[in-house]
Amino acid sequence: MTTQVVTVHPETTVKEVARLLGEHRISAVPVLDQDKTLVGVVSEADLLRKEADQDGPGRLPLTIRSRRAVHEARAKADAETAGELMTSPAIGIAPDASVVDAARLMERHSVKRLPVVDGAGRLRGIVSRGDLLRVFLRTDERIRGEILEDLLRRDLWVDPESITVHVHDGVVELTGEMEHKTLARILVRMCRGVDGVVRVHDHLTWALDDTKVHPTELPQLHGRGGWGRD
Repeated sequence: MTTQVVTVHPETTVKEVARLLGEHRISAVPVLDQDKTLVGVVSEADLLRKEADQDGPGRLPLTIRSRRAVHEARAKADAETAGELMTSPAIGIAPDASVVDAARLMERHSVKRLPVVDGAGRLRGIVSRGDLLRVFLRTDERIRGEILEDLLRRDLWVDPESITVHVHDGVVELTGEMEHKTLARILVRMCRGVDGVVRVHDHLTWALDDTKVHPTELPQLHGRGGWGRD
């Protein structure tokens, strides 16, 4: 993620936006209001669409059918500021989202960059396709170390020596026995979210299949305020 982000205000002129995109060699700029809250994004596609629609409604794409869509397209064709041209609401992603989530969001919406926003809607950075590609340059050793120390030891409180973790070209292979089936599932899911992981092969076993435990099988607690009180 890039934290030094080029941004504009809704009042920034379209010409200035185009200059910033060219000067910084970026494909889009976030639009922030006075409170630094993300209100939209102006991209190269927005600028190109504006240029293409300069001849009026006769040049509008055939895919635009509704009156509302035609009105919005005309408004963007006449836009003079970032606030008039921007795509809003902006497609953003949370700071704790995984690389996989970011990649899927980019693919789904055909965008090259995603604003990273916190719970208050304030911009924290920008993640680009290049950022996602660099993640896959992580070495197998770093990936394995994160799984052993961060996931197993710190997050799940599992002895790393009880699980065999093999990583080759980003493909993770997990072998060993865990206490509960749900814990094994959680580990696999967490491994898939580790930066640089391409795929996870799950060969884990478990001592107890806690997904099949029924309330009637739970131990009876006796005594004051407990279950099974006489």
